[in-house]
Amino acid sequence: MQTEQTKYIRQITDFKPEIAIILGSGLGELAEKVKNKISIAYKNIPNMPISTAPSHKGELILGELAGKKVAVMQGRVHLYEGYTPQEILIPIRMLKDLGAEKIILTNAVGAINKNFNVGELMMITDHISCFIDSCLIGRNDDNYGVRFPDMSNVYDADLQNIIEKTAKDNNIKLNKGVFVQLKGPQFETPAEIRMLEKLGADAVGMSTVIDAIAAKHCKMKVCAVSLISNMACGISERPLSSDEVCEAAEKAAPIFEKLITEITRNM
Repeated sequence: MQTEQTKYIRQITDFKPEIAIILGSGLGELAEKVKNKISIAYKNIPNMPISTAPSHKGELILGELAGKKVAVMQGRVHLYEGYTPQEILIPIRMLKDLGAEKIILTNAVGAINKNFNVGELMMITDHISCFIDSCLIGRNDDNYGVRFPDMSNVYDADLQNIIEKTAKDNNIKLNKGVFVQLKGPQFETPAEIRMLEKLGADAVGMSTVIDAIAAKHCKMKVCAVSLISNMACGISERPLSSDEVCEAAEKAAPIFEKLITEITRNM
């Protein structure tokens, strides 16, 4: 099975990635470390949703990272840009069709857990998706997965073990927690954060869960690492802004890039 996006890319290259990596807000610089790379702008790929969010460059990078063949999405798309969940699913199926069997999702998040600190990393162990529509609503494509996919272990246990061991071996502090995706683009209110805390969420953001559901549906092994870019509204009295998110990502870039690179090496 090939999407029209995959067919277009196959006219350019027959490169087959082992691992897909999606880079979130402010985290796109890791793509510059990919060797022997082929860069394809989203805008040139037929019917590919185009990134409009700040710091999301909107390029697919194919090449080598830490000795592995990778497909890196330098930027993603979000519900708040006006895309539907079904449009956000498109790049995930493209990555699967290109050959990737494993996927590393990344994002910048607001910490709800008061034990977390800005600049630290968090491995997502589970998510809450009930505030967004599923990308699987509508006619099911049996070529990718079943009508009712199991979500009891979205984030692969073996990959989580690799992330934990890699962080420990490189002396990188790694939090673990439950992530919740909201639609945005507005940041959350203090009352909403108190609600999410009671539901068991450790961090909140405006992406990633749809990606994880789409990847799990098409039988990819999924893992996810978040950069804590700010404390969620009401936990800190500081007003929130997208500039703060990008600033935190820039400061944490070396440790983030180190962890993702070494995770890739160890997969």
